[in-house]
Amino acid sequence: MRSKAKKNILWVVLVAALGGLQNAQAATRTDGGPGPSEGGPGSSSGGPGSDDKGRERRTASPIKHVIIIVGENRSFDHLFATFAPKSKKESVLNLLSEGIIKADGSPGPNFAKAHQFKIVAAPNSGKFFSSAGSASKQLYATLPPPDVAGVGAVSPYTGILGLPGGDPGLPPEDQFLFATGGTGLPFTLGPDTRIANVNALPPGPFQLTGPAMPFDAFTGDTIHQYFQMVQQVDCAIDKEHVSRTNPTGCLHDLQSAVTTTYSTPPTGAPHDTGQTMAFFNMQRGDAPFFKFLADAYTMSDNYHQPVLGGTGPDSLPLGFADQVFFSDGKGNPATPLAANIYNPNPQPGTLNLYTTRSQFFNCSDRNQPGIAAISDYLDALPYALEKKCGAGEYWQAVNVNPGFTPKGLVQTGLVVPPTMQRSIGDVLSAQNISWKYYGGGFNVDGTASPLNGSYCNICNPFEYEAAYPAMVPAHMRDVTDLFADIANGSLPAVSYVKPDGTMDGHPASSKWSLFEAFAENIVQQTQSNKQLWAETAIFITVDEGGGYYDSGFI
Repeated sequence: MRSKAKKNILWVVLVAALGGLQNAQAATRTDGGPGPSEGGPGSSSGGPGSDDKGRERRTASPIKHVIIIVGENRSFDHLFATFAPKSKKESVLNLLSEGIIKADGSPGPNFAKAHQFKIVAAPNSGKFFSSAGSASKQLYATLPPPDVAGVGAVSPYTGILGLPGGDPGLPPEDQFLFATGGTGLPFTLGPDTRIANVNALPPGPFQLTGPAMPFDAFTGDTIHQYFQMVQQVDCAIDKEHVSRTNPTGCLHDLQSAVTTTYSTPPTGAPHDTGQTMAFFNMQRGDAPFFKFLADAYTMSDNYHQPVLGGTGPDSLPLGFADQVFFSDGKGNPATPLAANIYNPNPQPGTLNLYTTRSQFFNCSDRNQPGIAAISDYLDALPYALEKKCGAGEYWQAVNVNPGFTPKGLVQTGLVVPPTMQRSIGDVLSAQNISWKYYGGGFNVDGTASPLNGSYCNICNPFEYEAAYPAMVPAHMRDVTDLFADIANGSLPAVSYVKPDGTMDGHPASSKWSLFEAFAENIVQQTQSNKQLWAETAIFITVDEGGGYYDSGFI
């Protein structure tokens, strides 16, 4: 499948729906455009928002449709930790193949490669650190006990079963999943006693599921923001970090050291603790649909999330192949209010309690808090690197709302001002390549429906664009419209698909079994239209790793 020198922190699954032509290449353009066609006479559409079914598409392969389904917040090793290819001619780099764990989920002979350390002395002279040397860290005796972290005794979505038709994003046979998965515990904070041996876990990756923790369970979230992720991967160019097989010097050994300190005072009790090291076990039945996809089609273990950080910053590249900077709304960089600028330097008297957890940072300015340590590391890499830090450009360190609501109205409150940057949607439309963004909950957003608010606005990159209101009529749809377009054979050339927040697979607010059901439904619906299935490629991925540990090379 891949070279062992190039593994990552995220994953992607491709369903190559080519009927009897499963070895044909999916259409990819070498000129930088994302669509499967070059446009022009006989190409993918007659205009924006139109599938133009009467016109035969000319594509470089049998593929005429691309569907991109995006879930939430799971790393490659979190899902595929114990995956083993069926063919001996294929390989995969994961916790099992590296010997970090065994097939039963217990520690393997190379478990020490994933050991986790706590910070015991201030690195980088007490300023924000992007790495820690051996003098500043100490191996945990046991992993900080993974926490319930606010998850309730019963599912938060039980009420959906009382709605006529339930949530239309799932078929009737899967609606029961909304009522399962609660903890059943009489508390919502503290060690998650559903996890076997929760208070005495070795200081490394652990299997999340077990006798008291089914795969279909809601579990606690963990931090997944920019500065925290930088610290967790612990990258430095020095003798302690760099090796022949790890020339960039990223050790991934401060996962819990950061989760337990960035927001918790030294005298406090953290609840973002060891859950960052959890993994599912496919060899014990976890994530069955994704195991099926990886067995039957193509699975990549060499895909990085676009940037370190959360859903907002990692959804933007889907629409822009870039970050969106804070602007004056006319295309020029602007400076956010001082209160909205992030300061990850430790508070006095602490090792890593951030001074100000806010929204934006300017990576072009070494004098900005936290930037010098990151910039120095990037400058020390053994190859030239373009940082792409535009002068005066402030980027999102956390999720910040776009300038428009899903229906195209002006969004109030703290927002990223609408950008003049050109989006992939603009490029597709200019080439007469049809496209739509299908977001779960779009139709009920802003209404009195009980499902109002389930739509993910920060997941839709096009909402950050100044031209978004004009895009809505032709390009913005609900996932229910996707189902209709599949059934009617009116699918556009490019389809972005995002489930609503109940079924996106995000820890705590959703669960992976719901996202599997969502993705499987779309695959099955596409298969039921034989002509569409023969000319469609489906990519299934997530926005980012969610803060979960991954052993991969960065």
